[in-house]
Amino acid sequence: MKFNIKHIFQLLKTTFTEWNDKDPFRQSAVIAYYAIFSIPGLLVLVISISGYFFGAASVNENIMGQISSTMGSETAKQVSQILSKSTEEKSTVWGSIIGVAVLLFGATAVFVELQKTLNLIWKVKLKTQKGFIHIIKARLFSFGLILAIAFLLTVSLVVSTLLSSMGTWLKVYTHDSTIFLYNIINFIFSLAIISALFALMFKILPDAKIRWKHVWLGAFVTGILFTIGKTLLAYYFSTAEPGSIYGVAGSIVLILLWVSYSSMILFFGAEFTAVYTRTYSGEIPPTDIAEQDPNCISRT
Repeated sequence: MKFNIKHIFQLLKTTFTEWNDKDPFRQSAVIAYYAIFSIPGLLVLVISISGYFFGAASVNENIMGQISSTMGSETAKQVSQILSKSTEEKSTVWGSIIGVAVLLFGATAVFVELQKTLNLIWKVKLKTQKGFIHIIKARLFSFGLILAIAFLLTVSLVVSTLLSSMGTWLKVYTHDSTIFLYNIINFIFSLAIISALFALMFKILPDAKIRWKHVWLGAFVTGILFTIGKTLLAYYFSTAEPGSIYGVAGSIVLILLWVSYSSMILFFGAEFTAVYTRTYSGEIPPTDIAEQDPNCISRT
């Protein structure tokens, strides 16, 4: 079957039906729960790796700036404090080893849960006898994805610095039309980085063999949805202030809400990728350690 622009409505309709059937609210709540425990380890690893190339202080400042712009300065402050506690030196060698192990396990936990949900979307499941091997593989892949995130963040920091310098120069020496063009370039770059991250998730995490051409299309659609959703969430958090009624726990609540809403967008984008692939290329084959899930009924 060949793609036609007229099929868009039917694709979106099928995507929504499949997405809704998988109880996205429960799935996103699970991811949000694991994210709370993954944040310290994930941030420590990303900042350490990216900081090696660009400076830990600059990377930390950039990440906290992103958190502040989305969830407010109080949440950024709380995350910064959690990060400081996580990087405190332990008094013994064994304490340091255990601390590193806990950070690594915590950092990869959220990606393991993401993998389970993506397998559900891709309609595959693990072969029982391959379970233990897969646990090791899943953790290694998750760590590899963290390295990829660190690399993308490093690239993002370098290009963002260049664009920021260019923007400052343009405001002084050029007129509004040039600044508007600069804003468009900045938006395209941000969308490209986000889409690349989603592409890596869709390709690496699920136990399915999906082609890059399908991955990139789905990642691009997810990137657009995520960018729109991030803007709307930032506006909602700044106007409604949903975390204010929870007092000192407000920052944690905001993180849970943000991760939960973002996960639902991610799952919708993944579902679109799966529906598109099944519609135009047939069923998505599982990897060697997985098999088709007979309990999943396809609507495409």
